[in-house]
Amino acid sequence: MIPREALTGMILAGGQGRRMGGRDKGLEPFAGRPLVAHVRERLVGRVAEVLINANRNVERYRPLADRVVSDAEGGYQGPLMGIYSGLRAATTPWLVVAPCDTPALPEDLVTRLVAGIGDHDIAVAFDGERLHPVVALIRTTLADDLAAALAEGERKIDRWYARHAWCRVDVSDCPDAFANLNTDDEKARLEQALGVAARAARARP
Repeated sequence: MIPREALTGMILAGGQGRRMGGRDKGLEPFAGRPLVAHVRERLVGRVAEVLINANRNVERYRPLADRVVSDAEGGYQGPLMGIYSGLRAATTPWLVVAPCDTPALPEDLVTRLVAGIGDHDIAVAFDGERLHPVVALIRTTLADDLAAALAEGERKIDRWYARHAWCRVDVSDCPDAFANLNTDDEKARLEQALGVAARAARARP
């Protein structure tokens, strides 16, 4: 097992939020708090340090992370650049990555990824139907290889993973946990669904 002290967590919040009208998605309110705060809860206490990858509103993100890490190169080059920036910034052997717009992630996400990685260098969440490439556990010694891939123009996460020993981690018991929010309607629907689920849980004897 990989101990907590060997893990850094990073929340990807460096995108442009195009499908939300250019708003900074990680700071969008959800159930009374910024979206990024819900993802942070899945990492705090389970990793040695929590990073947020952000390219704007850095000062607003600072209270929610141990460190805010901007992309190593500008131009909003996508999540693979964010992952590289986290691999480079981490001071531990492993990096847990999660996106800022998935507030329903499993509480035991880190435990599941750690338990599932085995002898591999990358573990990726799999909901039974789809891989979720930005929910992953990655060995930080891969930073140099990713730098080379980015320099070659690679921007597809799955193609970079395929260069390495990677595995799926089965999270098919909670596929809805990986719903990511791209519109106000999606956000409202998930807020309502989670609210109903929370009330039902409280009502159980």
